[in-house]
Amino acid sequence: MGSEDPNFLGKLKNVWDQYFKKNPKLILILCGSASAWIEENILSNTGFVGRISYTLSLDELPLPDCMRFWGANSPNISAMEKLKILAITGGIPRYLEELDPSIDPENNIKNLCFTKGALLVNEFDHMFNNIFMRNSEIYKNILNALQNGDKDFTQICTYLKIAPSGRTLDYLTELELSGFIKRNYTWNLKNGKDSKLSKYHISDNYIRFYLKYIAQYKTQINRNNFEFTSLATLPGWDTIIALQFENLVLNNKEFLWQLLDINPIDILTENPFFQRKTMRQAGCQIDYLIQTKFGSLYVCEIKFSKHKIPYSIIEEVQQRIAALQQPKHLSCHPVLVHVNGVEESVIECRYFAKIIDFSAAFNIG
Repeated sequence: MGSEDPNFLGKLKNVWDQYFKKNPKLILILCGSASAWIEENILSNTGFVGRISYTLSLDELPLPDCMRFWGANSPNISAMEKLKILAITGGIPRYLEELDPSIDPENNIKNLCFTKGALLVNEFDHMFNNIFMRNSEIYKNILNALQNGDKDFTQICTYLKIAPSGRTLDYLTELELSGFIKRNYTWNLKNGKDSKLSKYHISDNYIRFYLKYIAQYKTQINRNNFEFTSLATLPGWDTIIALQFENLVLNNKEFLWQLLDINPIDILTENPFFQRKTMRQAGCQIDYLIQTKFGSLYVCEIKFSKHKIPYSIIEEVQQRIAALQQPKHLSCHPVLVHVNGVEESVIECRYFAKIIDFSAAFNIG
């Protein structure tokens, strides 16, 4: 209604003031997937100031709820098999509804992503055309810039071959409001206050998988001549599943806090953290950093591997921590988050304050 009738918002405001507000039993709920449109035309519209009682953004389902889609079969299905599905669907209920727990993940993925007419073959175009309408191409280009990892605003503009502008920032904000990307601010470790520096990353697992694989083979899929055998045969899959696993952890950070025995009220700030290289400091990037009110830093390395994590992980984390401009009043606790086991030597060294097997989140029925 809003997009087809330019006078819709004025009519809504008038009918509310003249009729609707007189009915104490009436609750008007406006909902839709065009989050950017709702933000611009309703939430930020001066005509609706004082008329909005509550706003709710629906996020992905947390992992414990995702596990219920496997039903009674859940304890018999490995964490790795569930991870393959969630690396593509994330915690989106509509996608998980199509899951057939009686067949293996590879066949589920084939049926969902690489079969003509399947839900996830056409979902991207339907979604973007509905949400972003005529400007959908610029949003797709921005997502393409982010499909292989985080970028800051300048790097995104360089990829797009455009000059930095406020309009490009608006596009990024609209993608963020729609839940496709997230903007992560780094911060000052001395006081926990956000910096002006930030990076963007794709937070929706389906979006990245579509751009990286389904879009590449879509013509063949629609001609019924694409033969999908396994995820492992897709080019660069080891790198992509690592990014997807990191998304799952970051989108379920409350579960991670629980495993670390951290009370949310004790957290000063948390996010993926990065430090730019300058003449005085080395550059570094931390997958996930938690800073508490009590002067503790939890440096979380989120690592996916088909095999057990080797001893070399210790040196990797040591180098990152050594590069941090860490104030003297802060204590540092290295944390390793994995899903497929670690070598015994990693445990015996006792370097990590905590080694977390995140597969626990995939085994909750």
